[in-house]
This record gives sequence, C-alpha cells and structure tokens, in this order.
Amino acid sequence: MKYRELILYRSTEYGSLLMQAAGLIESYERGEYAGDRKEAGREALCSLIHDLLDLSCANGFYGNLWHCMLANLLVNHENAYSRACEIRGKVQGSINQAALHDFEIFRAYFDYDFGPMEKDLEVPVLSLLRDYTPSSQESKVYNSRIRDRICQLAKQLEGTVDAEGMKDAVTDFYGEYGVGRFGLHKAFRIVSGEGGMARIVPIKNILHVHMDDLVGYESAKQKLLENTEAFLAGRPANNVLLYGEAGTGKSSSIKAIANQYYEKGLRIIEIYRHQFRDLNDVISQIKGRNYRFIIYMDDLSFEEFETEYKYLKAVIEGSLEKKPSNVLIYATSNRRHLVRESFKDREGDALYDKHGGDTVNEKLSLAGRFGLSIYFGSPEFGEFQHIVAELAKRNGITMDEKTLASEATRWQMRHGGLSGRTAQQFIDSLLGREINKQEA
Repeated sequence: MKYRELILYRSTEYGSLLMQAAGLIESYERGEYAGDRKEAGREALCSLIHDLLDLSCANGFYGNLWHCMLANLLVNHENAYSRACEIRGKVQGSINQAALHDFEIFRAYFDYDFGPMEKDLEVPVLSLLRDYTPSSQESKVYNSRIRDRICQLAKQLEGTVDAEGMKDAVTDFYGEYGVGRFGLHKAFRIVSGEGGMARIVPIKNILHVHMDDLVGYESAKQKLLENTEAFLAGRPANNVLLYGEAGTGKSSSIKAIANQYYEKGLRIIEIYRHQFRDLNDVISQIKGRNYRFIIYMDDLSFEEFETEYKYLKAVIEGSLEKKPSNVLIYATSNRRHLVRESFKDREGDALYDKHGGDTVNEKLSLAGRFGLSIYFGSPEFGEFQHIVAELAKRNGITMDEKTLASEATRWQMRHGGLSGRTAQQFIDSLLGREINKQEA
C-alpha cells in the first residue's frame, strides 16, 4: 500500500492530504514513532486530524471524515480514466486495468484501521472523526446537493467489499455527475491570468430559478429551450442573442437553463467584456470534454470607441480554427445590434471615413453571427397585471384582486415601468410588509 505507486490518481491539489496521511502511515508501520520518536508521531497524527477537520469545515462534510476525504479526492481527480467516464459512465479498454490497480491502493487506505496508531500514540480524539457532526452544514465549496452526494458516496464505498466494487461505485458517480470542477458545479466565471492562462473558477451559488418560474414570454422561452436541447443532443444549434428591454427575464432564462439541464451535462461559463482576450484560453480548456458548454455574456453592448467585439467576432465565426462542437455562445443585451451606431456611420464622414458603408457593415456583423435572436419585450399593461397576479398566487399573497392591481399600477409608475422585474420587486415589497406585520 504505497501512495507513490498510483498510476492514474497521482498527486493533485486534492491529493495532498492523502499524501500526508500516507507518509504518516508508512512511518508508523516501519516503527519510526516508537520510543523518543513518539512525540513526533503524535504531532504528525494531530496535524492530520487538524487538516481533516479543516476539510470538513470548508466542504461541510459529515460522517467518517477519512472516508469523505478519499471520496472527495476520487470525484475531483481528472485523469484519463475519470474523464473517459464523465457523463458516459463505464468504458471499455485497457484503461480499466490501470484504474483497478489504483483502486486496490485506495481500498487499502479506505480500510486502514487507525485504532492501533491512536492507542500507541495516545491521541484519542481521532475517534471523533469516524462519526463527525459539523457545527454547520454550510459548504464553502459545494452546493448542499453535491456535498450530500459526496458524503453518500463515502458511505456507499463502506458497503463495497473489494477494489472492483469500489471502482464501480465511483465510476457510476462519474456517469451521473462527471468529474472535477466541471462535473460538480453548474456555473463558472473567468479569472484572467496575469501572464498565464485564464482560470475557470466554479460559482457555488446560482439562483435556483426554473423556466416555469418566469411568467409569460412563452414563445421566447420555447425557442431558447429548443435550441439548447438540440445542442445537448448533438444536433446543429445556434449561438443565441437574447435582446430587449431591461427586466424582461433575459438573464433569468439563462440561469433557468443552467438549472434545468445540469444533469444532462450542460455547464455555463460567464465571461465579461474585458475578458474577451481570454476566450481562446477558455475554449482550449473545455474543448474535447464530455460536457456541453455555453459561454454566457450578460448585458453585451459596445460603444463606438470600444473594440473588444472584434475578439468575439473572431471566436464566433472568423478564425481559422473551428469552434468546438461542445461550445455555444449565449448573450443578453438591451441592444439588437450590440455596437452603438451613429448617423455619421450611416452617411459616412467625408473627413475621417471614406467608406462609411463598410463601417456600418462591420458593426452589424457581430449581431449577425448569432444565428438565433430572441426578443424579450416589455409586457403590455394587461400582461403586466397577469404577471403580478400569478406571482402573488405563487407567493401566497391573498390581497383583493382590484387592490392588488391598483397597488401594482402605482408601483410600476414609480419604480421602472412595465417589466417582469418590476412585478417581482412589487411582490417582494408586499412580502416584506407582511413579514414586518407578523414581527410586530
């Protein structure tokens, strides 16, 4: 049982704790912590306990923390085997032999009895980690569903009898959730590299909105869903521009598809305008993975003097390298044509732009590279009242219908006009008033 003999699951950022534990176990088994070296052994064991507790606090783990640590390493370790199994499950071929070799080592670590070490080194608190109850189940790393699933996997692995069973259980996890950051998270943001490659970082908390939560815009939502489902099925699909007035549900629709299609392998990567230089870096990191990625750009628009849109044009359609089949771009904007135009562009400037028509074509060409444009317009007055009534019903507000409509009308006149966002803000104000009444 030696950590350094692992083939596929070798050291990563998630393996450092196992490497630490492996060193402790090997030293103890060789008798290096006897006699006057006992204090060094106690210190090494206490350090391991400290780090396991830190892991629990960060991840919200509970139960057997040693087993949770091993399960966490396995579900996060991206290697030739785990990436082959992500989303698809079991695979054929010789890679299984290398995986089984590693799982035999993990099995030995998983079953290791710390009892004699605990007794010899006189560190009784180790027993607390076998059935750990956290002070808070808040996780700084995972949402609660994924955290619970990792703890359940640790418990499931306890019920397996050999390395083959352990391998099958972990492989089933890969097939259900995937592996690593892309497997365990729905959405990501970009941290631009300073002289290095841009990093794709998970977003832990994403608003749990679903398409059914968005009242109205049925035609627009259906177009977005159909395009996304075609993309997930491997059929031809378009880059999408969602445009229209503010507060009409464009951004919420993107969050909704992230929640709705996560289990089918859809992942969302949010990128801001100033990061467009990093687009090629981002795409190079996600092409070839078994997930489907939507690169999401919120509130996309450019002023005349801004040129970042040229990077975007090249990535969408224009560079020599073909855009990967597992990547689409979805953007939201209040503008249909994205780049601000002026009458000077249309007429041409005799002094500065001899070919004014070319300037117009260049600015329009960005929007033209989104194959599907979906309009989200402000609701009519009657539609607005319908949205308010539906939201009130969903939130258990029992106000008289006429009073509700009258107050909603006054609210929208003072707070941004007719939009789904204004309707939700009105409902939130009513709910706030109700809570205040109850507290009083």
